[in-house]
Amino acid sequence: MASGRVRSTRRLRSWMVDQVTSGKYPGLIWDDDAKTMFRIPWKHAGKQDFRSEEDGAIFKAWAVFKGKLSDGGRVDPASWKTRLRCALNKSPEFREVPERSQLDISEPYKVYCLVPMNEQVLGNVKLKGRARAGGRKRRSSDSDSEEEVKEEEVVVKQMKEEVITAPITMSVQEVEESVLTIQQDQFDQPLVILKSDGTRDSFHVLVKYIGQEVLKREVIGSDVRIAYLPSSPVPPTLMMGGFPRIPLPESPSTLTSSPGIGPRLQALSTLLPFMEKGVILTSTGAGIYAKRYCQGRVFWTGPHSTTTGPHKMNRAVEPVLLFDREAFKMELDHFRSYGGDPPQCGITLCFGEEFSATEDPSSKLIITQITLPWAQQQVKEAEDFRESMTYLRDIASQSGDVTINLVPVPYP
Repeated sequence: MASGRVRSTRRLRSWMVDQVTSGKYPGLIWDDDAKTMFRIPWKHAGKQDFRSEEDGAIFKAWAVFKGKLSDGGRVDPASWKTRLRCALNKSPEFREVPERSQLDISEPYKVYCLVPMNEQVLGNVKLKGRARAGGRKRRSSDSDSEEEVKEEEVVVKQMKEEVITAPITMSVQEVEESVLTIQQDQFDQPLVILKSDGTRDSFHVLVKYIGQEVLKREVIGSDVRIAYLPSSPVPPTLMMGGFPRIPLPESPSTLTSSPGIGPRLQALSTLLPFMEKGVILTSTGAGIYAKRYCQGRVFWTGPHSTTTGPHKMNRAVEPVLLFDREAFKMELDHFRSYGGDPPQCGITLCFGEEFSATEDPSSKLIITQITLPWAQQQVKEAEDFRESMTYLRDIASQSGDVTINLVPVPYP
């Protein structure tokens, strides 16, 4: 295991404790009676209601303390925030507590805890090692969103380790170094991504705005991000550490011709920016997991949910299992033997609005339907098997005994 010494960051710790205790900064308060955790305001600097002197005050104070205030006193809250966030995340004396953070409210905040000395070496060395493996160290002047996305990619790489019950088909390094064949930017053509190892984990993604199909893509690989992409000169293919990204498009002009759709289009245009960073889907030996990073709400339906009613995908929690491979295998075996309804092979995501399996998806602003071609193929093979057995039984009933030699087919 990597070894290393704990860097002395008492200066940051004592400074931060003093600021929380002072009560000078709105939203910067203790989160528990023992004063081991504190809340720090976390409103995005791009929000219309962002108040630089209030929402960005603690970040500016750190820049002043470090002598890093922009030349000429220029207001730059994104850079201030990046600098303090990086300092907190690099310090072994602080640890983010995602389950206590609230990022979907009007006054969002993150929670950090003060890490006891005896817990500081383990975890910090590990996290720093993972961060180095993910890419080059970024300069503190990089944008706020780039830093956050880089941190998210480190977490996504750890996500596979959290949920794996069987070996995955690609290592993190292979994901980043895959040889890709790409066909893109055709509305009616799938985005085909072929991994260099020849494996066939795949997703077929269909996006609908207010019931109208606006995008159709196929990704052959174990990971994909579905997200809104603001105007960018970078092609919407491989982005963020090698993960393929399917971009949610702008509202097409064909939608404007529908009568009475004006208010819905306005709502759609307002919603799309909140889908930046989106949702990442990851295929493992246990099934298909998802993790939400966008600010906008995400609801999902799938064949293997364990509770009834709308299923909200929360941020800053463990990955959500959307599709269970073992449950699918059991359903497939039952269907092959006894018939009935074939297993379902799809998942539906609804962005920005509450959604359940009983609702009409065409009424929603953004619906993303994800089907699994490999599962569909197995269902088709089971259907063909049942048809063959029915045919043979019919022959047997007409002409006497028929001997059938069944050969077991292993489940992939």
